[in-house]
Amino acid sequence: MSVAKLGAVVLDCPDPGALAAFYAEVLGGTVEGEGDWVDLKVPGGQALAFQAAEGFVPPRWPSAEHSQQFHLDLTAEDLDAAEEKVLALGAKPLDADDRSRTFRVYADPAGHPFCLCAC
Repeated sequence: MSVAKLGAVVLDCPDPGALAAFYAEVLGGTVEGEGDWVDLKVPGGQALAFQAAEGFVPPRWPSAEHSQQFHLDLTAEDLDAAEEKVLALGAKPLDADDRSRTFRVYADPAGHPFCLCAC
């Protein structure tokens, strides 16, 4: 049994609306929202989200100094149970102390950030 389901792939960028519009042209779908967070709902596909990142530096591929910049939002029905399992698997909490929020931030064993989000 899985711990969570993939909610969205989130890309940091300087202009979420512009990047969402680009991917909407590439993939189809509907752009929802504006400002610092924009979603792209792709018919029959996984959602993409675009988040404003102050001081954004685009990744260079391949380059260890400028690795790809994104994080995964993973939805879970029970955040406490999901947290217990991901920590047991080797995740490290990055910003998981505020229990009033609907998300918690962790790093995977390689250091990539991801969020556990309430369904």
